[in-house]
Amino acid sequence: MNLDYSPEDLAFRDEVRAFIAAEYPAELRAKQDAGVELDDQDFLSWHRILAKRGWSAPAWPVEYGGPGLSQTQRFLMSEEMAAADTVPILPFGINMVGPVIYTFGTPEQKARWLPPTLAGDIWWCQGYSEPGAGSDLASLKTRAVRGTDADGDHYIVNGQKTWTTLAQFADWGFFLVRTDPDAKQQAGISFLLIDMKSPGITVRPIITLDGSHEVNEVWLEDVRVPVENRIFKENEGWTCAKFLLAHERTGIAGVARAKRGLEKLRKVAANEGVLDDPVFEAELADLEIDLLALEYSELRTLARESAGKGPGPESSLLKIKGTEIQQRLTEMTVQALGSYALPDARGLGNVGPVGPDYAGRAAPTYFNMRKVSIFGGSNEIQRNIIAKMVLGL
Repeated sequence: MNLDYSPEDLAFRDEVRAFIAAEYPAELRAKQDAGVELDDQDFLSWHRILAKRGWSAPAWPVEYGGPGLSQTQRFLMSEEMAAADTVPILPFGINMVGPVIYTFGTPEQKARWLPPTLAGDIWWCQGYSEPGAGSDLASLKTRAVRGTDADGDHYIVNGQKTWTTLAQFADWGFFLVRTDPDAKQQAGISFLLIDMKSPGITVRPIITLDGSHEVNEVWLEDVRVPVENRIFKENEGWTCAKFLLAHERTGIAGVARAKRGLEKLRKVAANEGVLDDPVFEAELADLEIDLLALEYSELRTLARESAGKGPGPESSLLKIKGTEIQQRLTEMTVQALGSYALPDARGLGNVGPVGPDYAGRAAPTYFNMRKVSIFGGSNEIQRNIIAKMVLGL
């Protein structure tokens, strides 16, 4: 694999860098710098700016609105976005359901959902996990019963989903539902696109350990879904689910953002005077080596995809190592800050934040990042996948 950048690649990198400098919203940057919680329009504003430039979906094929970038250019774009600390494009539409629709959908489905997803006009959420079906996703119980009435063929959906990220903002969701209760677990599942404003849908917040409202539980009670909203064949939605999860796990690795996180950690450690601690310095060097190894693994995966091969078991490896590194970054940030990393006390009477401004989000971020080794298929499950598909166990 040739890791040298061509003059064209370097010119593209400079183009991306200049575009970010010129177009990134100043008000969005100000909110990020102040540590203010971002709302739905903050996320969508950058998405829509990128969409106008044709860069909102770097990996999509040209025929569906993608920019036709090489794997190297996609990698360089992610590097520049991370280095500039831009708001990431939400993965649910662009990286998850979008590829499922253009791979398995009908021409009508592609025409209906891909353009607004690309433009940032649809906010998607993911309805996979259930209270009794997380890592063992194929045991899901949400039921879809098919019927016909004067308005056409439809499903009636009943069940509950949990950990549904940002469902409070969502326009549409992609759901795994059981359409054949008598079939083997994977064989009886279908993949439905559901309007989140449909009668019978209730979204209830789950407040996480860091105090944020990021995830939800979603109740579906006699929700009517047209059959035309089903992607791929009835009872064969597990094919779509596996395809989507492979792409999700590769993205969860977050190499470019982790590199930015490492830079921030070094600055915090320098400001707090812990870089002279030989134990901390050794841990930091070990983390940097692991991140470099992960980056090369990601590049090898991108090279495989550029050869026309989709994500395989290596996506599980990237997910495991990437999430472990992300967690270690937050742990070492708390370690470097010491007592300044106590949970932010703003809003509690007259007690203000303790320590420097950059310490305020250290503990909440640490708590929030406990989840990354669980979602997208827990790391224990990923090890089982590697053992089966690579080692033949």
